[in-house]
Amino acid sequence: MAIEPFIPLHFFIMKTLISLLSASILSLALISCSPSDSSETTTSAAAPYPLDVCVVSGEKLGSMGEPIIVTHEGVTVKFCCDHCLPEFEKDPAKFVAKVTSASAK
Repeated sequence: MAIEPFIPLHFFIMKTLISLLSASILSLALISCSPSDSSETTTSAAAPYPLDVCVVSGEKLGSMGEPIIVTHEGVTVKFCCDHCLPEFEKDPAKFVAKVTSASAK
Protein backbone atom coordinates (compact mmCIF):
# COMPACT_ATOMS: atom_id res chain seq x y z
CA MET A 1 0.00 0.00 0.00
CA ALA A 2 1.52 3.33 -1.13
CA ILE A 3 1.23 6.44 0.97
CA GLU A 4 0.33 9.55 -0.99
CA PRO A 5 2.25 12.66 0.00
CA PHE A 6 0.22 15.35 1.70
CA ILE A 7 0.35 18.75 -0.03
CA PRO A 8 -1.15 21.52 2.06
CA LEU A 9 -3.90 23.70 0.61
CA HIS A 10 -1.91 26.93 1.08
CA PHE A 11 0.64 25.62 -1.47
CA PHE A 12 -2.02 25.71 -4.21
CA ILE A 13 -3.26 29.12 -3.12
CA MET A 14 0.26 30.58 -3.21
CA LYS A 15 0.91 29.03 -6.62
CA THR A 16 -2.29 30.61 -7.99
CA LEU A 17 -1.48 34.00 -6.47
CA ILE A 18 2.03 33.97 -7.95
CA SER A 19 0.63 33.09 -11.38
CA LEU A 20 -1.90 35.94 -11.23
CA LEU A 21 0.71 38.40 -10.02
CA SER A 22 3.10 37.40 -12.82
CA ALA A 23 0.35 37.78 -15.43
CA SER A 24 -0.54 41.24 -14.07
CA ILE A 25 3.06 42.43 -14.16
CA LEU A 26 3.50 41.15 -17.72
CA SER A 27 0.29 42.91 -18.80
CA LEU A 28 1.42 46.20 -17.30
CA ALA A 29 4.80 45.90 -18.97
CA LEU A 30 3.20 45.31 -22.37
CA ILE A 31 0.78 48.20 -21.92
CA SER A 32 3.57 50.60 -20.96
CA CYS A 33 5.55 49.65 -24.10
CA SER A 34 2.71 50.45 -26.48
CA PRO A 35 2.84 53.83 -28.25
CA SER A 36 0.73 56.55 -26.69
CA ASP A 37 -1.83 58.60 -28.56
CA SER A 38 -0.10 61.88 -27.70
CA SER A 39 2.97 61.05 -29.78
CA GLU A 40 0.79 60.34 -32.81
CA THR A 41 -0.92 63.71 -32.39
CA THR A 42 2.40 65.53 -32.17
CA THR A 43 3.73 63.81 -35.29
CA SER A 44 0.63 64.49 -37.37
CA ALA A 45 0.44 68.11 -36.17
CA ALA A 46 3.95 68.95 -37.40
CA ALA A 47 3.97 71.13 -40.49
CA PRO A 48 5.61 69.65 -43.60
CA TYR A 49 8.89 71.12 -44.79
CA PRO A 50 7.93 74.10 -46.99
CA LEU A 51 10.63 73.77 -49.65
CA ASP A 52 11.39 71.03 -52.17
CA VAL A 53 14.79 72.48 -53.08
CA CYS A 54 18.07 73.01 -51.21
CA VAL A 55 18.25 76.46 -49.58
CA VAL A 56 21.90 76.84 -50.64
CA SER A 57 22.20 75.41 -54.16
CA GLY A 58 18.58 75.35 -55.33
CA GLU A 59 18.92 71.67 -56.32
CA LYS A 60 15.88 69.45 -55.83
CA LEU A 61 15.97 67.70 -52.45
CA GLY A 62 16.70 64.00 -52.94
CA SER A 63 18.40 64.51 -56.30
CA MET A 64 21.78 63.73 -54.73
CA GLY A 65 20.67 61.04 -52.31
CA GLU A 66 19.04 61.49 -48.92
CA PRO A 67 18.75 65.18 -47.97
CA ILE A 68 20.95 66.43 -45.12
CA ILE A 69 18.75 67.75 -42.30
CA VAL A 70 20.00 70.32 -39.78
CA THR A 71 18.10 72.09 -37.02
CA HIS A 72 19.35 75.62 -36.44
CA GLU A 73 17.80 77.57 -33.54
CA GLY A 74 14.65 75.45 -33.72
CA VAL A 75 14.24 75.71 -37.52
CA THR A 76 14.69 72.62 -39.67
CA VAL A 77 16.80 73.24 -42.76
CA LYS A 78 17.31 70.64 -45.51
CA PHE A 79 20.20 70.46 -47.97
CA CYS A 80 20.69 68.47 -51.15
CA CYS A 81 24.14 67.28 -50.02
CA ASP A 82 26.77 67.78 -47.33
CA HIS A 83 28.79 70.09 -49.60
CA CYS A 84 26.20 72.82 -48.94
CA LEU A 85 26.80 72.81 -45.18
CA PRO A 86 29.96 75.01 -45.19
CA GLU A 87 28.12 77.68 -47.19
CA PHE A 88 25.20 77.52 -44.74
CA GLU A 89 27.55 77.83 -41.76
CA LYS A 90 29.02 81.08 -43.15
CA ASP A 91 25.63 82.85 -42.85
CA PRO A 92 22.94 80.62 -41.34
CA ALA A 93 20.49 83.49 -40.76
CA LYS A 94 20.29 84.10 -44.52
CA PHE A 95 19.24 80.51 -45.23
CA VAL A 96 16.99 80.14 -42.19
CA ALA A 97 15.13 83.24 -43.41
CA LYS A 98 14.41 81.44 -46.70
CA VAL A 99 12.82 78.54 -44.83
CA THR A 100 10.78 80.74 -42.46
CA SER A 101 9.54 82.96 -45.29
CA ALA A 102 8.48 79.88 -47.26
CA SER A 103 6.68 78.57 -44.15
CA ALA A 104 4.76 81.83 -43.79
CA LYS A 105 3.28 81.53 -47.30
